[in-house]
Order: sequence, then structure tokens, then C-alpha cells
Amino acid sequence: MPPLPRRSRPFLLLIVIVVLLIAGLAALWSGEPPTPAAPEPRQALIDVQDGPGGQERIQIDSTLYAPAATPAPAVVIAHGLGGDKTDADAQARELVRRGFAVLTYSARGFGGSSGRIRLNAPEYEVSDAHQIVDWLARQPEVQRDGESDPRVGFTGVSYGGALSLLVAGSDPRVDAIAPVMTYNDLGQALLPNAAGGAPPSADTPAHGTAGPQGVFRRAWAGQLFSPGGPAPADGSSVACGNFAPDVCAAYGELARTGRASAATRQLLASVSPSSVTRDIRIPTLLAQGTQDTLFGLDQADANARQIAAAGGDVSVLWFAGGHDGAPPGPRVEARIADWFAFHLGVGEAADPGDRFRFDIAGNSRADGEVPVRTASAPDYPGVRADRTPRFSLDLHGRATSVLNPPGGAPGALSSLPGKQGRRAEPYDLPRQVAVFGTEPMSSRMLISGVPQTRLSVAAEPGQPTTRDAVLFAKLYDVDREGRRELLGDAVAPMHVTGLRPDGTPVEVNVALPGVVHSVETGHRLELAVSTTDQAYAVPTATAVHRVDLAGPRALSVPSVKGTSTSDGAFPAAPVAGIAGIALLGGLGWLITRLRRRYAPATEAEVTGPPLEITELTKTFPRKVTALRGASMRVERGQIVGLLGPNGAGKTTTLRLLLGLLHPTSGEVRVFGHRVEPGAPVLSRIGALVESPGFPPHLTGLESLKHYWAATGRPMLQARFDEVVHIAGLGEHAHRRTATFSQGTQQRLAIAQAMLGLPDLLVLDEPTNRLDPPQIHQMREILRRYAATGRCVLLSSHLLSEVEQTCTHVIVMHRGEVITSGSVAEIVSVDGQATFRVDDPARAAAALRALEGLGAVEVDGDLVHADLRGHDRSTAVNALVVSGVSVDQVGPRRRLEDAFLNLVGEEQR
Repeated sequence: MPPLPRRSRPFLLLIVIVVLLIAGLAALWSGEPPTPAAPEPRQALIDVQDGPGGQERIQIDSTLYAPAATPAPAVVIAHGLGGDKTDADAQARELVRRGFAVLTYSARGFGGSSGRIRLNAPEYEVSDAHQIVDWLARQPEVQRDGESDPRVGFTGVSYGGALSLLVAGSDPRVDAIAPVMTYNDLGQALLPNAAGGAPPSADTPAHGTAGPQGVFRRAWAGQLFSPGGPAPADGSSVACGNFAPDVCAAYGELARTGRASAATRQLLASVSPSSVTRDIRIPTLLAQGTQDTLFGLDQADANARQIAAAGGDVSVLWFAGGHDGAPPGPRVEARIADWFAFHLGVGEAADPGDRFRFDIAGNSRADGEVPVRTASAPDYPGVRADRTPRFSLDLHGRATSVLNPPGGAPGALSSLPGKQGRRAEPYDLPRQVAVFGTEPMSSRMLISGVPQTRLSVAAEPGQPTTRDAVLFAKLYDVDREGRRELLGDAVAPMHVTGLRPDGTPVEVNVALPGVVHSVETGHRLELAVSTTDQAYAVPTATAVHRVDLAGPRALSVPSVKGTSTSDGAFPAAPVAGIAGIALLGGLGWLITRLRRRYAPATEAEVTGPPLEITELTKTFPRKVTALRGASMRVERGQIVGLLGPNGAGKTTTLRLLLGLLHPTSGEVRVFGHRVEPGAPVLSRIGALVESPGFPPHLTGLESLKHYWAATGRPMLQARFDEVVHIAGLGEHAHRRTATFSQGTQQRLAIAQAMLGLPDLLVLDEPTNRLDPPQIHQMREILRRYAATGRCVLLSSHLLSEVEQTCTHVIVMHRGEVITSGSVAEIVSVDGQATFRVDDPARAAAALRALEGLGAVEVDGDLVHADLRGHDRSTAVNALVVSGVSVDQVGPRRRLEDAFLNLVGEEQR
């Protein structure tokens, strides 16, 4: 038997090792005793006292989940308004798998529990929770810290999250809490007022303004209260369902008048966590959604500040979702499980680490997937940490008179409350809105928290007026094409009082909705102030107000310094799984060592340019040489045109670059990594070499998803929304490709090449099949793409288009690179320049007076000159000194002229 080739031996060894690892894992799993199964959940009706001092009792319908090993620390999960105990079944079973005992229950008035709904009143729902803790202390499955003192944590979403806070502030037996997307002050949540006299604090990133006499959040309140919960069991009036009479009366008052009486304000304050946060001194994890027009980031911020001031250990998590977006989901629930495992003492759980995490991408994607990339900081800024960094952006715009129409209708639209995953198309109405804007961003900027500004509001003399004004401030991200995105789908309602008929302005500080949003280079921010919004109660009286910027006329933007991190919130694996991961990790290490043996890593492989080709030669059979020692280099942010006549070697160069061919000699490196077929660095390249075909029955977006799925890479890395936007597909992305024109198919092909936003984009004749307007659009697409810091290499025969699109050019001829450089350098290589002036004769005389200048010619209002080494700026200065007005300066010849001069006139 002949010996194996030397290059095959390591891979044979690798196969043997894989087989041995699989066998070892099988032995490991088969040798372990089976994990004991957790018992079936136990149903229980818990008797609790109905109200303070009364003899009546109600029953709370509950389920106790126990782990295999007991007694264990307990976690109580409370549900949101309108739900019941079954909502938390999946989370409960996961916590049981982690080693907790878990109790879920239906709050009074919901599910199988009796009683009336009283919005987490201390004497009712909170008292129920105290008695549930008493009951837990008597259960053998639950670990105890003392007599009638179980080791217990509370968590819950929205209504249930508020209950967690209220119980923690009134029952010292609770050991840790994790409220999710809940409120601090229910009065401020339902009647917010973002306008205040003093500026909001800049210590924490999402500090809101809690002004008095807020604006009623009509749409959300209707979603929460008008269904009224389940029908009353005693057959009484169904007008308010199972809500208690005082709660029903408070909602009716708000719905009719849009204002809260003293009694209603007192009721809302009594059921708000803000009433007890001064007494919470236990570990607290606050998870809040960044897509939430009901309970914004400012509510979690208030809870964090107040609990930290009381001495509690506070962590904050801002996740991509909320009442208007995706629910918390497994990632947030896993973080909560880690939190409880450490603070309740399950196993050998480690400290969860950083006390502030936030998702960089704020909103759910169009396909329903939630971004998972997060940033972290050691502490929540302003709470035992440094103040929040803020940027000041100048705002521009004029004072504008805005109309509150009769009856408050028609109204602007900002959001669809309660419609998770469905985004409204926001719009403002003419004559109802004042607009102020920033300059385009020179670099990407992250907004993480509550932006702030200062406005001036006045009655318009001589027009219908009132002594107060209700206004809505909102912030848009406006891209290069003028398309606007309403940040957070949210508005900041303002109730400005004290207006005078003589037009004396009232200045107010405004806290805008808290968001996490990345503003791209070239985009600008737009502050809109409207008189109406369909989600709120607005005045019905006709009034005209004058709105202007005040104070520094600037927008203060918070931007937390965080480091990117994987969320790390994965459930603990069994021993066998950990062992398998360790063995597979060893296998990965061995593969890396083998790879390095054949492609040694150097420092350049980390810091290298996007593309570097060195002495590249390619000879095909029959001694046909396509490339002869070609060398070129492409830097970040460049759009490079690869030019050359047929047979120059352009296509061969692109195929070598994409790893489709082996070079005869020389090398191609992408970001410092050597390129060869199958090289991992090829995943950083997107390419369009030939226009692909698309299944006619699929939409454009579906075609992109099918293509990306075939690559085997995670769907979240595709960044479909951004690619569709950059490629300018718009609504075409949701239409069948059979209806596409050739130009739209080409844009879809380029979008396919852009999937994952590769660092290097390679395009061969990207303007094929495009008409002139579409070619112009393609030019803008490529410029936007390069503006993100990536680079583009394109091959094209349209020299005029290359001249307008590209920043740099590489010219090839007969397999060699004959020149490269910026477009300006290539076209002006012989020093010829053209000036468009108002007085050609005087301009020619001024140029001829320059020592060492060559021939000067007059051609209409153009003057051509051979600069012979002089800078264009020197010539322009001489013209200006002579009193000549210069309208335009440029090279005399076009790129086509330079190209033909380089490759030979016969190439025409």
C-alpha cells in the first residue's frame, strides 16, 4: 500500500480524533445515572383574607412546581393585567430545571381566583401576596430561612412586576426581585407630563420629567381598563367587569374628562411602587423594554434611583421589546434565572456580572426576530457610577404657529398601543406641527436613554387662545433620502400652563421618550412638536400656540459607554453536556493548530487592509498567462473601480480574490488573512459576479432569507432590514420577484451581495440592465455603503459612471496593473486643468503671468491651462487676486481620455 501524501496525514489524524471523541461522549453519557425527574406540578387553592380587617375570604388559584431536589429556594411569578397563572408556565418549568421551586398564581379577579381587581392595592393584592408567602413557608418543597420565612424571590411582567416591587417594599421576608417592564408611578404612567421647570437630571441616562397635570394616555388606558377583566362572578354590572367600584369610577372620570381628581390621584399613588421603593434594600433586577409606549425607560430609571438610594443592590437590563414589541422571551428570562440563582443561593451560581446591559438595536426586526447583541457597563450610570455621558447637538428652525383644531381632530398618529409587533406609519398634520433639526451626523452616534431639550411656548396674539397648551414632542431619525423613523414609536406629552394672551412665552424643559437607537453617518435628527396625537386625550377648544426653541437651542443626547458582550444568559448544562463542550473545545483548538500550521497567523492578519494583492500571477493550461505579477491595495471607505480592456485580467483577479481559483504565485490577503478556497475570511466578502436568478413565486425578502439560510450562518447576522434599506428596495422587498423589472432584480442581486453587511463588497458590472435613473440610484447606494466604513471594489465598462461613483481607480492591461490612485490623480496626471470663469480673457492673462505655466487656451467661458507642476489652488488664487470669479475647477480631460491614453488608442 503506498504511503499517504504528507498533506493528508493531519486530516486523517483529525478524523480519528473525531471518532474517538464521539465514542468518549457516548460512553460518558451512557455511564451517567439518569437525572431524577421533577414531580408533576401541584394545584392548590390558597385561602386569603379579603381586605383589611374583614371576615370574608377569597381563594387564589395557584400551581406549585417543585424541582427533583427539595427543599429549594422559591420564586413567585405574577402575571400581567388581563392574564392568569398559565402565562408563566414555560418560565416556571425552566426555573424548576435550574433547581427552584416555583409558584404561579392568578391574581384576584383573574383566572380561577375570586375577588375584585383593585390594581395592586396594599390591603388587597399586596396583602394576598403576603399570605401566599405564609403559605409557601409551610410547604415541604420550599427552603426556609426561619420560622414562617421561606427563601423567596418575586418576578412578574407589567402589573405583576409592580406587585414584585410593592411586596418587596412591605415584606422583609422577600430576598430578591426581578420586575419586568413595569412602572414606578402609575399616575405619571397614565397621565405623563414631559414638560417641567427644572431640567431633568443628567446623572442617570433615562431620567424623565414628572410634571403635574399630565396628559391622559387615552388609548393605552382603554386597552387596559375597558375590557374590565373577566365578567363578575356575582352577576353584577359588567360595565367595569371585575374591577372594584373605586377603580371603575376612577377610570370613568379619566375617560370622560381626561383629568384626574384628587381622589383619583390618591388612588393611583397608593398602588404605585414609588410609595414603597424607599424601603426596598434587597437585590433588584429591573428589566425594561426599549419598545414600550406604556411604561418607558424613565419608569425603570426612577425605580433604580430610588431603590439604590435606599441601599438596594440594583441591576438594570434594557431589552429589545416591550408592550409594543416582542415579549421578554427566553434571553431575558435566563438572565433573571441567573440573578435568582446567585442571590437565592442555588448550587454554585456565580455573580451575573455587569449591572447594566442594553440591546444596541432598539426595535424588533420586520421578520419578528429580536436583536441579541448587547452592550454592558459595570453599573447603571448615575447609581454608584459615573454620570451619563451626553452630547449636545445644535438645533435649527424657526418659531412656528401651530393649531389645535376644533374638537382636537383630525389627530396625528404615532403608535398603535397594545399591537405587539405591528408598527404604525407615523404622520404629522400640516399647520399642527413645528419642526427643528440637527445637521447630518459626521459619524455614527448611539442614543441610549432620554434625550432632553428646552422649548418656548406662547399664545399667538390675535388668534383663539387658551391659558394652557397640550403638545407632543417626538424625535425622528431622517436618512439621506429624507425618510423618517420615529424613535421608539413614542411621543412626549406636555401640558404647559400659565400662557398669557399678550404672547409672553413660557419656557419648559422637555424629556423626550427614552430609546436605544443608533444614528448612522449622514442621518440627522428632527424634533417635531405637534398639537395632537391619537393615543392621548387632547383639548377640544380651538387654539393657536407659538412654539420655538429656548435656552441653548440644543438637543442633549445620552450615550452610555458600554462594551459589546454576548448575553451569556444560557441555562446551565448537565455534567455530560459540559464535558462534551470541553471535548469539542479541545477539538476546535486542534483544528486551529492544524490551520495555523499551513497558514501561519501574523499581526498583519488582525490589522491588515481590506484587500492587498501582492505579485499575483496566474497561468492556465497551454501556458496562457492571465496575470503577471499584479499588485494592488484597497483601503477602508474607498469605492475602487477596476478598469481594463477585455483580456486585461480583471475577471481572473476577482475569481482569485473570491477563492474560486488558486494562484500560480503571489498571494491575496483580505484583512491580513490569506485567501484560498474555503478560507474563513471569505465570509467577510459579499460578491455579485453574475446576476443570480430568483424563484419567481417568492418575495424579494423571502429570496434573501432562503439564500442566507443556505449559507448556514445565523439569521440574526443577515441584517435584512438594513440591506433592504441600503439597496433602496422599499416595498419591492415584499412583492414577488416575478413582478420585478430588470433594474429591481439587479438591486435585489446587490442586496443579496450585501447580506450580513460584509466589510468588502465585490461587484462585477453592477449597473448592467439598469436605466439612467436606476444607475444614479445605484451610485447613491454604493456611496451610502462605503460611508459605513466598508469598501467596494467594482468592475465596469461605463467609464463615465466609474468617474462619478468611485473614489479610486485601478487600471489593468495585459495582466498587469499599470496605474492606480484617486480618480482626481488619474485624470489630471498630465497637469491639464479647466476653469469656468466670468471673464475668460482676464483669466487667461492672469494664468499666463504665472512663471513656469504651460499653454493657456480660451474656450467660451472655459479656460484650459497646462499647470506643469503648479497646484490648482495656486492658479485659483492668482485668478481671484486678478478679480476673476471662478465658478468651477476640474481636470481638463475625462477618465475615458486618461484610460485610453494608458492602455493605447487601439483599445477604442
